[in-house]
Amino acid sequence: MALRVTRCGIHAFHEVLGIDTDKIRFFWVLQSYLPDGQQTAYRVELSTSQSFNTLSWDSTKVEGNQQRNILCAPQGGFQSTTFHYWRVTVWDQDGNTSQSAINEFFTAYPRSSGLLPPYSMNQTYMPHTSLIFRTWFEDEANRWKGVWIGDNGDKPVYVRKAIHLDRKPSRAIVFASGLGHFNFVCNGDPSAANGHKLDPGWTNYHRTVQFTAYDISSMLQQGENVLGAHIGNGFYAGDQGDDRFFWPCYEDNTYVRYGNELCFFAELHLFYEDGSRETITTGPDWSIRKSATTLANIYSSETKDLRAYPHGWDTPGFNEDDQWKKATPVTGPRGKLKYQNQPPVVLHETFTPKTQKTLEPGIVAFDMGQNMTTMIKIQVQGPAGSEVIVRFSETVGDNGKVLMPDPLFKAFETGVFCKFTLAGTGIETWEPDFCFTSARYIQIEGVALESDKSCTLPTIVSLESRHISSAARRLGTMTTDKEDCNQLLNMCYWSFVSNLFSYHTDCPQIEKFGWLEVTHLLAPATQYIRDMESLYSKILDDIVDAQEPNGLCPTMAPEIRYMCGPLHDTITWGGAVALLPEILRFYYGTTQVFEKLFEPCVRYMEYIATKERDGGLIEHGLGDWGRDIAFGNNQANIETAIYYRCLRNIQGMAKELKKADQEQRFKAWADRIFAVYNKHLLVTEKKKYPYAFYTSRDAPGLQDRNMVAQAFALQFSLVPTEHIADIQAAFLADCSDAGNRIQAGEIGLKYLWNTLTDVDRPDLVLEMARQEEHPSYMRFLRRGETTLNEFWQDACRSKCHDMLGTIYEWFYEAVLGVKCETEAYRTWTVRPPLRSEFKHVKGDVECPYGKIEVEYERDGEVQGVKMKVTVPTSTTGYLLLPREESEVDVMRVQAEQNTVTEKGRRVALKPGRYELVLRP
Repeated sequence: MALRVTRCGIHAFHEVLGIDTDKIRFFWVLQSYLPDGQQTAYRVELSTSQSFNTLSWDSTKVEGNQQRNILCAPQGGFQSTTFHYWRVTVWDQDGNTSQSAINEFFTAYPRSSGLLPPYSMNQTYMPHTSLIFRTWFEDEANRWKGVWIGDNGDKPVYVRKAIHLDRKPSRAIVFASGLGHFNFVCNGDPSAANGHKLDPGWTNYHRTVQFTAYDISSMLQQGENVLGAHIGNGFYAGDQGDDRFFWPCYEDNTYVRYGNELCFFAELHLFYEDGSRETITTGPDWSIRKSATTLANIYSSETKDLRAYPHGWDTPGFNEDDQWKKATPVTGPRGKLKYQNQPPVVLHETFTPKTQKTLEPGIVAFDMGQNMTTMIKIQVQGPAGSEVIVRFSETVGDNGKVLMPDPLFKAFETGVFCKFTLAGTGIETWEPDFCFTSARYIQIEGVALESDKSCTLPTIVSLESRHISSAARRLGTMTTDKEDCNQLLNMCYWSFVSNLFSYHTDCPQIEKFGWLEVTHLLAPATQYIRDMESLYSKILDDIVDAQEPNGLCPTMAPEIRYMCGPLHDTITWGGAVALLPEILRFYYGTTQVFEKLFEPCVRYMEYIATKERDGGLIEHGLGDWGRDIAFGNNQANIETAIYYRCLRNIQGMAKELKKADQEQRFKAWADRIFAVYNKHLLVTEKKKYPYAFYTSRDAPGLQDRNMVAQAFALQFSLVPTEHIADIQAAFLADCSDAGNRIQAGEIGLKYLWNTLTDVDRPDLVLEMARQEEHPSYMRFLRRGETTLNEFWQDACRSKCHDMLGTIYEWFYEAVLGVKCETEAYRTWTVRPPLRSEFKHVKGDVECPYGKIEVEYERDGEVQGVKMKVTVPTSTTGYLLLPREESEVDVMRVQAEQNTVTEKGRRVALKPGRYELVLRP
């Protein structure tokens, strides 16, 4: 078989059990052992039958090599709550066909809007028998049927429903949502939730509420079954409790809540072998009781009394006592239901303590060795009524106790903790139900170590730190022969993955907010680590929900706290609305968000236009935030460059959407900003320096020259061609004048590394990274940090921020050398790090068409360079060499293994595995 279909999927959907849109886009991955093996045509078939005897949609045979962004929009839409099956047939260069396995997805209610109930599905208050509501309920097949239920309270609850099945269903799919978060269970088996934690994803619940879907086909049995859920507060109904921290608090100690009643709804869709089906929903026939968890605070503060836990409540045969009441139909959230398309939050690696120490009687400290987002699991044995307190920290003081270095956030020492009370039943296990945090150190109070034989306190049997993060696919790995660089790569990795949840957090410990600058600044780095397509698609929905009537896109989404001034209105943050769609197109080959995002992007640009100064400059933002903590420099250079990039991106969106008038409008708009940028910021008379350079407007009337100003102009294609060499010279001169020290905050940092990549100066990157004093990555490492700090500080309040991690992009592009060149890596380049100190580099990345692998080895002088490169099917890799006279011996391993010698700066590598010998 010349071509083999190895993987198929639907763009922007990590899981496919609740598709709720009438337009989807397919993709597939191919593999061939032939260097010229390629797809020349395809056909996609869609059916509601696995036999494909009737088709719901048929692309028919389409000539071409397109494997991504294949639009499927059946006439009349997809059938609601129905299994759909699709397969792709591909033709290769010789006319041979190959067919994929059958792929399945299940729909929810793609058309459940308009006259159908968009908010609460509470038929108790809106009976369909009333004529005035008839139009809301007349389309039975395409509307939600479940009812939001609760107990009219804001404390965690258990809900359950015993159902009797006369026969075992062949398939069973559950749609469910519980706010703020819920843990779903079936017949006592928590795996019913498919490993999900903290469902559903965080959104602006006034606009959107996510539901999740679970396949419990194998868990249901003939006879009695139980569906259940444990519901906690999350951000929906944040609970400070009597003695805990909750942010954001305003000056009067109040805080934002989306709702005041915890609520839950579910629909169970049952399918039988004879073709019949049945739907069971939440309603007043479900039972509810208060949870043994009496406080569920998202800021890692929970309280649980293990004595009050109703063992067996989620299993068949459980007898409900008088604490169980009938559930109350409640109004529910205001937002419309939307499928949780982003990857769920799941548990990953487990760590055991590196060290443990009794600090004083009853207080034991553990060092887990790695700072990361965690849901710990602890086992304790002790008498009934014993209280155990768990505190979390990224830093410890000289006395070994948890420490918050920032005096403004001392509440994290005293007001963030979990407390549980033992039932005295032997070895008891506690783990948080609804909260997570970032921590390396765990401090447990009211306990002793098992080795302390003289102590009468409860003893700790075991402790685990379980990393929690997005389930997005892991894509890449990389190592070098420099141990400090490997440590830095590891530090960046743990910082990145510890900030990926149902949104991109700006830190998982203190704020847990969805600040938006990290989404686009870190996208080129993060796409080497995890598949971010569906998460970015969800974040764009969050931005649209947060957009204000005047078009402003605020700095965070979801926006749980209203910030003031530039902390609310900064294009480097809000511009993600126009930057992320292009990132999705370039790295993932999909335009599925363009239609939905175009108008919000236009509205945002029209808002930003009202802030123009001097004909087009934007200067009202945060500048290079993080430079000297919050320096605010280079506003005109940074904000205007982002404005320009947004306009060009919208121009491209208009072209894709065939909006010719808008394409021309945004082209002219961007051309105007280009001219204004250079009119006011480019200095060409060469009086101060023997080259042109870009100045900031930080000191009116004075011309300065800094590395960030040059880098932004270069990286945003704002430099007229005739001045590029000058601006690169100005950039390098400023680096030299700064003693090759980083002079950039989190915004400028990425473009600093990008420019050093372009001028091929890895020596400067490593010199900057290895400085003894801040700014310095290696200073973090020398101080024992395992994740990145928020700022270039030693005693930093937050030590798990990822925005300084843009150097990870440099490692992949300039050290491993792999860089996307055209959409979705259809063509990509590999540039060996010939001018660097590295003698051995090895890594890989799973690009949208398959796995790219690179190994670089240099023995002494540059002339002894060997490489191994794997080029995935459907792509072309280009080896970049320094001179036209450069030579490379190329041997394709899978073929006859003949060696050919190629010459030049750019050598094409067709799909296959190669061993190369370079003579650069």
